Amino acid sequence: MSVKMPPIEKIHEAYSAIADGRIVMRETEADVTSSDGAKQYLVKWNEGVYSSNDNASYWKGYLGYPLIAVLMLQKKLSLDSEIADYFKGINWKALNTKHKNKFAEAVQEIMDGFAASGIDCDIINKEIKKVYQEIEHLTISTKRSALRPPR
Repeated sequence: MSVKMPPIEKIHEAYSAIADGRIVMRETEADVTSSDGAKQYLVKWNEGVYSSNDNASYWKGYLGYPLIAVLMLQKKLSLDSEIADYFKGINWKALNTKHKNKFAEAVQEIMDGFAASGIDCDIINKEIKKVYQEIEHLTISTKRSALRPPR
């Protein structure tokens, strides 16, 4: 089993969702609220098969940030809580819109701000790359959610 690889920047967004406490975990599903609070996504899993109705997972078929965040909370992917704290309170919807969904540019703006504040971005980048490599080796599968993304 393998998953379609997301843009690496979705890991940063997953860290924000966790840091902001925007995930409500239940036995076989989780609600994930968007960074601007306007949308709520549903992540479901059963016997190693995951689905989510976020736009990336539903339309593009790769792991969106809600799925990545759930996998982190389930300890299927690494989660560094100190790094997650750096990503509190980021409105990714506004940031990604500003950069016309060029996710690398949005993350670069955040990282430039971190660097200007004296935060060691090399440590963050190393951890993000580690999680990305773990995604490559996940032993889960994904399927399209039965629910369309919220509008």
